[in-house]
Amino acid sequence: MKHALVTGASGGIGASIARRLAADGLRVYVHANSRPERVEALADEIARTGGSARPVCFDVRDAAASAAALEQVLANGPIQVLVNNAGIHDDAPLAGMRREQWTRVVDVALLGFYNVTQPLLMPMIGKRWGRIVNITSVSGVVGNRGQTNYSAAKAGLHGATRSLAQELASRGITVNAIAPGIIADTPSAASFDPQTIKRLVPMGRAGRPDEVADLVAYLVSGSAGYLSGQVINLNGAMI
Repeated sequence: MKHALVTGASGGIGASIARRLAADGLRVYVHANSRPERVEALADEIARTGGSARPVCFDVRDAAASAAALEQVLANGPIQVLVNNAGIHDDAPLAGMRREQWTRVVDVALLGFYNVTQPLLMPMIGKRWGRIVNITSVSGVVGNRGQTNYSAAKAGLHGATRSLAQELASRGITVNAIAPGIIADTPSAASFDPQTIKRLVPMGRAGRPDEVADLVAYLVSGSAGYLSGQVINLNGAMI
C-alpha cells in the first residue's frame, strides 16, 4: 500500500482529496495546523468507510516542527504521493498590506512547500516512483486585485513545480500543479455571489472540491507517468 500526505486537509478541497485517495487504496496522512479536530474527524470518517488515514498536525512554516512530524511519518514508510494543499488568504491592497500579511501567506505556501517536500524526496527517490501535486490558484496565473501576496505565493509554486519536475524526471517521479478557479465550499468562493460567479465563469458555476480531487487522482495514478511539469487550470474556462 502506497502512503500519501495531503497538507491542508482540514479545508474542503484537502478533505475531498484525502477521501478520494483513501478510496483509491492509499494510506493517507491528513494534515492540519490550527484545526486538528477536523483532520481527526476526517481520519475517523475515512476509517469508517473502509479506508486508511491518520491525522498529523504541525505548522508548515516551522522547520523544526515539520521535520519532527515528518520523521514520525517516514518511520512507517516513504511517502510516495504528496499533495501540497496548505495555503491561507490574508487579502488587502498592497499599498495598505501589513508586513505580517505578506509573510504569513508567502511562508505557508513557499516555505511550507520546502519544509514538507524536501524531507520526503530522498525516500521517494529511493522507491523510484512518486507523485507530487501542488494545489495553487487561478490567482497565481493571472493575478487578482487585493491578493498580491497570495498571487505571488501561488505563482512561486508554479516555478517550483516546473523546476522540481525537471530534477526528478529521471527518477520516476512526476510533479504537477493544479490551479483551481472558484471552488464551492472554500473561503475564496464565499466572497462571490451567484450572479458574480455566472459573470466570471463561462460555465456559469463554481467548481466542486470533488472535481479537484478527481484531477489529483488522475495525476497520482500510474496512467499519468508521462505528465510532469505542468500547471493545469481547472476553472470552468475562466482562462
